Amino acid sequence: MLLNFIDRVGEWNPQLFRELKGRLKPFNVVIAVASSLLLQLVVFLFQLREFPDDKYSLMASYCTLRQGYQNQEQQLYQQQNLLQQKIDNYRQIKLSDNTIIPNLETQIEQVNTEINNLRSYLSQNICPPDQINWQLWWRDHWEYYFLAFSVIFVFTLLVAGTYLLISDLAKEEQRGTLNFIRLSPQSETSILTGKMLGVPSLIYLFILTAIPLHFWAGHSANIASSYILSYYAILAGSGIFFYSAALLFGLVSRWFSSFQPWLGSGAVLLFLFMTMGIASSHSNEINNPLAWLRFFSPWDMTSYLFPNLFRVYKGSSLDNLQFFYFPIGQSVVSLVGIHLLNYGICTYGIWQAMKRCFKNPNTTILSKGQSYFFIAFSQLMFVGLSMQDITSNRDADFIGLVAVLNLALVFVLTAILSPHRQTVQDWARYRHQNHKNESLWQDLFSGEKSPAIMAIAINLAIAAIPLIVWISLIPEEDFNNSDFGKIKALLAVALSISLMMICATIAQLMLLMKNPKRHIWAIGTVAVVMFLPPIIFQVFGIYASESPTLWLFSTFPWSAIQYSGTVTIFMALLADFTVLALLNFQLTRKVRVLGESATKALLAGR
Repeated sequence: MLLNFIDRVGEWNPQLFRELKGRLKPFNVVIAVASSLLLQLVVFLFQLREFPDDKYSLMASYCTLRQGYQNQEQQLYQQQNLLQQKIDNYRQIKLSDNTIIPNLETQIEQVNTEINNLRSYLSQNICPPDQINWQLWWRDHWEYYFLAFSVIFVFTLLVAGTYLLISDLAKEEQRGTLNFIRLSPQSETSILTGKMLGVPSLIYLFILTAIPLHFWAGHSANIASSYILSYYAILAGSGIFFYSAALLFGLVSRWFSSFQPWLGSGAVLLFLFMTMGIASSHSNEINNPLAWLRFFSPWDMTSYLFPNLFRVYKGSSLDNLQFFYFPIGQSVVSLVGIHLLNYGICTYGIWQAMKRCFKNPNTTILSKGQSYFFIAFSQLMFVGLSMQDITSNRDADFIGLVAVLNLALVFVLTAILSPHRQTVQDWARYRHQNHKNESLWQDLFSGEKSPAIMAIAINLAIAAIPLIVWISLIPEEDFNNSDFGKIKALLAVALSISLMMICATIAQLMLLMKNPKRHIWAIGTVAVVMFLPPIIFQVFGIYASESPTLWLFSTFPWSAIQYSGTVTIFMALLADFTVLALLNFQLTRKVRVLGESATKALLAGR
């Protein structure tokens, strides 16, 4: 039966047939199913260690007599405290009647005797079996089993699955079979889908074997079936997203060799632990730009659906979630919907990048046009998730956090979009031979091989739009209590853009070197330009508050803006633009020389 199923799969997707045939062997299937059943049995029996036996205490959680004895004990303690307070009061007023205090002390001794007798009785007697709430005990037992496997599913599917996918691509690359797969008549989508469905097939089998009892446990724990199905939907969405990211990482990180799977799965494991800690911290801070990162983790939604997972009894942080003022956190449907929509959009973007890299391993991960959509989508999420806090007098926090996140995104895009020497040389030779200067701007805007300086400038402009608009809309009186006015805030954005453009141009110049390690040179040079000046200032004790002019002309001018005049900031901005113009002049000259030399070499070869 299994072989017939695999044969039918082969007619639909040959790559999936290849993966399933190599993995769904009888021994492997038996091991996967047996390990799943064994783990289910272990988790089930582990909770049975607390099964009420013939020594079950009267004060145990599931004894129905417990509440009565607790009330009796509390009454005795209250009586003891009341008598002690009376004794202390009478001693302060020094009564002439010496019999009151001894009588009270005698009453306290009687109360203490009753407390000791009650404790002795509770320790020597057990809860009658007919007074144990067996229904509640089994409900809690099934809930423990359900929550335990909910956590196991996440780690098994995401961590182990990403390891297998990256490891499989690394082995295919080492054996040289990946190039043969590229040359097959199958489409990129068919091949990559086959990989995603076939490589972790044993993990799917492991989880599918446990799902029936998992669903039954949730139903027995009185968890709504809609919540359980919502969890499965989030788990599937996160699995597709992380598996797509794992395939992309495996395609673009060939230089890591055998270390690839450990690095990829380790990053996923670290991300899951970090977001688990955030989800279990009981923090209600959800409306901020960083909340978008939490959308990629299943823990917040799992904690929302099952509050006992992290003991979130005061409400999940997702209860307060808003997106452009829409109260998404008020409905399970809207919360699940926005998580799945986010997974879907980001997975679609990853698949576009995967298909590019699979066709041509030497191409950039994203095209210039795709980078514009990526940065625009990120701004939409940043602003949409922050609208509630923006209007709560937290404008400075929003502006600073979004600026830092955008700088990080643009740095990543600079590394992704900047082409290397040979690519730029081929582009320059084509332009030098054909003299198609009329399409130069179009080529710089969306061309595959042209330098990425214009594309990075457009991405910076897109990222700066929310900041500029919001700074412009902030009332001037909100800046009156600080030295950081509206004009200075806009100039800080302009300085950030100019410095990013300088770094991007330097990186592109370094990538045009003949040195085979030019990418390392690019990273090192940009790091030195960015961090060496402020380090030198710190070593020599030159602080922004004392020498703001020096810091303005460094690569970290933001700390000195509040101590500087507007004219001085304009001068620093003019200096940055001058440096940027000189660097781009050098870049243009270098590209022209590369094109001319390549054309001369081609003509000489003929």
